[in-house]
Amino acid sequence: MLKILTVVGARPQFIKAAAISHTIRQSFAGRVGEDLLHTGQHYDDAMSARFFRELDIPAPRYNLGVGSGSHGTQTAAMLKGVEDVLLAERYDAVLVYGDTNSTLAGALAAAKLGVPVMHVEAGLRSFNRSMPEELNRVLTDHASSLLFAPTLTAVQNLRNEGFRSEMIVHSGDVMFDNVLRYAPVAKSHDPGGNEDILLTVHRNFNTDAPQRLTTILSGVEAAASALGATVLFPVHPRTRQHLESMAFKCIHFVEPLSYLETLAVLRRVRLVMTDSGGLQKEAFFSSRPCVVLRDETEWTELVDCGAAALSGASRDSIVSCAKAMWNVVPASIGDFGDGHAAEAVLDSILRAI
Repeated sequence: MLKILTVVGARPQFIKAAAISHTIRQSFAGRVGEDLLHTGQHYDDAMSARFFRELDIPAPRYNLGVGSGSHGTQTAAMLKGVEDVLLAERYDAVLVYGDTNSTLAGALAAAKLGVPVMHVEAGLRSFNRSMPEELNRVLTDHASSLLFAPTLTAVQNLRNEGFRSEMIVHSGDVMFDNVLRYAPVAKSHDPGGNEDILLTVHRNFNTDAPQRLTTILSGVEAAASALGATVLFPVHPRTRQHLESMAFKCIHFVEPLSYLETLAVLRRVRLVMTDSGGLQKEAFFSSRPCVVLRDETEWTELVDCGAAALSGASRDSIVSCAKAMWNVVPASIGDFGDGHAAEAVLDSILRAI
């Protein structure tokens, strides 16, 4: 039986890991065994344990408890922790997701020990090297043995960088798998309210610069006022400390939402405004238009097909984009797979090892 170590550490990875873990138990039992290693990058209940309970993800066999810290401090602690596990027990492959410090640490530890690295959500590029996530995803791809690209654009990005064709698998998107799986039950998890817009802001370049954050929220407030709308803003722990002195009429601040609560809210809001990569896709999968509060996105397909618009942090641009996207109904582009990305990933790993 193939033995995999899955490295996770942050909310988006818990969601993606759920698709693979469920598929292992349902369709690959006896052929694939999985142990989860939680780095502890996200560690409070609202951003970690709650997702394991809600999505029925197996409890991690290992928890490094790394917590917060600078990029160097955090990544170094994760690197050592993952290496210690790989030295103590034999695994046939290490599975990593996305673009966090946990992703990079897991990939580097495995690659340096000669353990094949499998990267789910490979090939994404914002082409902005000032973003830590961009560096993490590029370096992880170059440390990997198999690259699971969610879209054809991601496939082409990898080909443009010279990766061999046999390393690249157009798997589809495991987050699309999850939306199809959980959407029917999500409606019973709606936290209540009647807001028209879902807002999230958590990227460090938006939250760690007080003036930029103020400008973004001012733009969102102005857009909501112009549209006669109200905004639901689940506040990321990193952002909360910057909001104490701010007050808005149209923006309602709440605690972070669970995954199922997020899907439920997406069913009733009219517009999403976010700097999150994952929520851009979840909005699209839920047929909701999106204003991306960044200057670029790794999900260029969504901009190209008119499902999302890039506003940056300019107040006027945020208002303009919100008005332009208000009546948009995104059309499916069929580039994120057929809802069976997890099976494609596991089949490819079994064939490769």
